[in-house]
Amino acid sequence: MDYKYIEQLLERYFQGETTLQEEQILKSFYTQGADEMPQGLRQYAPLFEVVNEKPELDEDFDQMVLSKTEDIPQVKARVVSLTERLRPLFGAAATVAILLTLGNAISQSMKNNNVWVDMDQYATNEVVSEGPAVAYGQVSDSLTLAKDEQQMVAPVDSLIGANLD
Repeated sequence: MDYKYIEQLLERYFQGETTLQEEQILKSFYTQGADEMPQGLRQYAPLFEVVNEKPELDEDFDQMVLSKTEDIPQVKARVVSLTERLRPLFGAAATVAILLTLGNAISQSMKNNNVWVDMDQYATNEVVSEGPAVAYGQVSDSLTLAKDEQQMVAPVDSLIGANLD
């Protein structure tokens, strides 16, 4: 017999490249129990003898397996809706929206406070000399108006306490 073919099949079998038909050839070769088989091939005989043996199950095997499965608690599947799946993302989206709103508000307030003053204007003597004069004129005008309003209000205040009969 050509043992080289069997050796090639064994090599492919241990690499996991054999087909089912080739494995059947190996099983049948080792079940024949050829005594003239070389020592290198004889060492694999127990492997294929074990593969060919089919274990016999007792008659009460099914009952034993069923009794062990009865002790396992039954788990019911829970239906998870789309809103429940996305609920963690809602909080994250709200946080991002708040942060963006605050950032925009801060940005807008910073833009409004950026009033640039022309420092060259204050360096000239005109502005310095006119500044106090303008301020004095505004204050004196305000005092004059206040004095006029006080004179108009004073007679009315004196009539409040008097008898007008």
